[in-house]
Amino acid sequence: MPCEPPPSRWTFPDPAGVDGEVVGLGGDLEPGTVLAAYRAGIFPMPLRRRLAWWSPEPRGIIPLDGLHSARRLRRSDRRFEIRVDTAFTEVIDACADPRRPGAWIGPQIRAAYIRLHELGWAHSVEAWSADGELAGGLYGVAIGGLFAGESMFHRATDASKVALLHLVELLSADAGGPDAAAREGRLLDVQWCTDHLASLGAIEVSRARYAELLERALPLPLPSALVRRGA
Repeated sequence: MPCEPPPSRWTFPDPAGVDGEVVGLGGDLEPGTVLAAYRAGIFPMPLRRRLAWWSPEPRGIIPLDGLHSARRLRRSDRRFEIRVDTAFTEVIDACADPRRPGAWIGPQIRAAYIRLHELGWAHSVEAWSADGELAGGLYGVAIGGLFAGESMFHRATDASKVALLHLVELLSADAGGPDAAAREGRLLDVQWCTDHLASLGAIEVSRARYAELLERALPLPLPSALVRRGA
């Protein structure tokens, strides 16, 4: 099970009372701080070289029963082996590649999420090619029934999408499938609903609605597929 770190010395504002998407600047990236942020519907991302804390309005989520192109991705799925938490550092490094458009993951963010991974809170879903190469994947933070997706990458066609397909399956397995997991209240957060994510089934919800979904998701048990024995 994840190891609960010491509490943060910082207090986050209620996003409902803040105008704009940035609810705070500064602070630190200690595990207790980052987890407190996610539990409040907030996440860290740099803004002009400063540490900023974000709560988008509207917020992007992927309903577990609403993933698009699942049937087509099944055909691509055969080309990859899916693993969980076997190459977290490789995944975050690939997502942080400065050659990628809009690259934002710097050394401090990288170190913070590797520490969360070591404590059992951050996870990677990886797509491996037949010749043993990391072809794509994603990483994020899991707290109860929330999975907060942070970034994804691919080096082979559909590799990251197949990783997402399997993430939905992992989050849904204990409930008996995506429909049941959605009814149970499990939440897949993707921060912003980009055109790419919308093509995969992402939708926008208001900040107030996201807070309701988060409140319902957090008390749920961690998906068994993400429970790392000995973490």
